[in-house]
This record gives sequence, C-alpha cells and structure tokens, in this order.
Amino acid sequence: MMRLTKVKVCGIRRPEDIEFANILNCDYVGFVFAKSPRQVTKEQVKQLCRGLDSSVKKVGVFVNSSLEDVRITAHICGLDIVQLHGEEPPDYCEALEEEVEVWKAVRIKDSESLKTMENFSVKTFLLDSYSLKQYGGSGKVFDWKLALEAKKFGNIVLAGGLNPENVAEAIEIVKPMAVDVSSGVETGGYKDFNKMKRFIEKVRESNVN
Repeated sequence: MMRLTKVKVCGIRRPEDIEFANILNCDYVGFVFAKSPRQVTKEQVKQLCRGLDSSVKKVGVFVNSSLEDVRITAHICGLDIVQLHGEEPPDYCEALEEEVEVWKAVRIKDSESLKTMENFSVKTFLLDSYSLKQYGGSGKVFDWKLALEAKKFGNIVLAGGLNPENVAEAIEIVKPMAVDVSSGVETGGYKDFNKMKRFIEKVRESNVN
C-alpha cells in the first residue's frame, strides 16, 4: 500500500490560522517557540489550541532550548511532537523521546550534511535548506536528490522553499512522509487561506496520482 504524504503548516500564530487548518484538514500544525517573526509563547499556543480540531497534531519548534523548557512547553501546550532545529545532541533527543515524539531537523548544504543523521536514534528527520543566517524558514530549496539519500536514516519531512507551484514535483521525487510549509503559503507575512488551500490540494492530488 502506498504511503500518503501528509501536510504540516508551520508558523501558526493567529486564531484565523487555526480556523484555516481545521477547514483544510491539515495533518500537522507547527508553533515556533524559537526566536522568529512567527514566534509564539506557551500561553498563546495553549489558547490557540483550544480551537484546534483534535485530529490535527501539534508540533512545537525549538532551537537550542533547555530540556526542561521543552518538557514544560510540551506539557502545557499538549504538544504531540517536538521539532528540534538547533545543535541538540543525540542524548538530548533520546531523553525527550521517552516523553514525546521527536523530529530532528537537519539543515542540508551538501551530501556531507547527511552524515550527522547516523548519530541519532529518532525515527523522523525534518530536512531544511542550510542558511548561514538562520536555523530554518529561509524559503530556499535544496537538492531534493539528497533527501532521497536521507531516507535510509528514517522518515523524512521535507521542508525548505516549498510552495503550491513546486510541492507536487518535490513529492514525486522524494515521496516524503510529510511536507512542511510556512512562508510558501503566506501573503505579507501571514497565512493566506487560498495559498494554503492550493498547497494542500496539490499534495493530495499527488497522493492520488
């Protein structure tokens, strides 16, 4: 049976974003707790999640936070998954895996970038484009053939520059467990319902073909 690619919309921060996610049946929504234009607080996320459909999984995005902070945030916000986007070492990930599902983000520059994946026991890796200036959300695409290589290490969530125009091609090449989008479905820095709709339609069309 063919595995269907799921959709994560990251950078959720307004009640409208939650409403969009519910209407469009997103599989995952991402809340950014790291420093970012889309950064949210524990209190904001707790409030937002009251309106989120129970079928949508909640992902918290962290960069080099303390274990204690991640644990507290996951508990308060009822996170299903924590996505670690910094230099968190394997033992840090293992400690969290006892309590919550962990996705380890790897920033892809070239094939050398994949070597770090060997050291982690996590089942799922999020692959994002390498940027010297930031840990994620650069809106840039990397070589998707490298994502194919990465599949030997675990499940792949494909991120980095995805949008309604290129996501079908990305899925055709990589066949990832999920695709992750943020700026690619925004207008003026905020989630755009029509762009989200088009993106999700493209993903679901790809799953049928």
